[in-house]
Amino acid sequence: MALSDADVQKQIKHMMAFIEQEASEKAEEIDAKAEEEFNIEKGRLVQTQRVKIMEYFEKKDKQIEQHKKIQMSNLMNQARLKVLKARDDMITDLLNEARIQLADIAKDPARYSTLLEGLLLQGFYQLLEPKVTIRCRQQDVEMVQAAVNKNIPIYKDAVKSNIVVKIDQERFLPSDICGGVEVYNDNGKIKVSNTLESRLELMAQQMMPEIRVALFGANPNRKFTD
Repeated sequence: MALSDADVQKQIKHMMAFIEQEASEKAEEIDAKAEEEFNIEKGRLVQTQRVKIMEYFEKKDKQIEQHKKIQMSNLMNQARLKVLKARDDMITDLLNEARIQLADIAKDPARYSTLLEGLLLQGFYQLLEPKVTIRCRQQDVEMVQAAVNKNIPIYKDAVKSNIVVKIDQERFLPSDICGGVEVYNDNGKIKVSNTLESRLELMAQQMMPEIRVALFGANPNRKFTD
């Protein structure tokens, strides 16, 4: 039985509606899948960027912390250097004050003559030479000669040997030093410096650990005092 035109049109409309429904459902499915893939990719990109941002700020935090440590170390070193300089300045002032007091000794003839005797005799014993030359300040020549005359018998008796002592009358020690003498062997190649300044410097070097402890207290980080 042949279909009428109306039936044909009806079938066509039915088929068109089915095709449109299928197309609509397929489009919705494609849109849903695209949305899902978009959200997944977006989440991945967001997570990737979040990790990068976290790594960036973590790196920055480490750099800032390292910079702080360097700055703190520099500040501590600067403070330590200032303390050390202040301590050195204090010791320098102390030694300068000692030099002033040494100069006062030479103004006291009794004390100074006794001191010269000891410095000369020590020089004789250190050299143990048969001939020695003495250099002193020009203003001390008379006092030094008296000390030499007194010390020669003492030296001879102690070492059982003679000694000839000459005071250099051409090359004197500077008049502005505190005092004392220099004792040379006969050819002038060996010298014992017994000026008051040199004795003070030697004593300061030997006693520097004790001086520092007396002024600033013991250093808790130092195991040995020598």
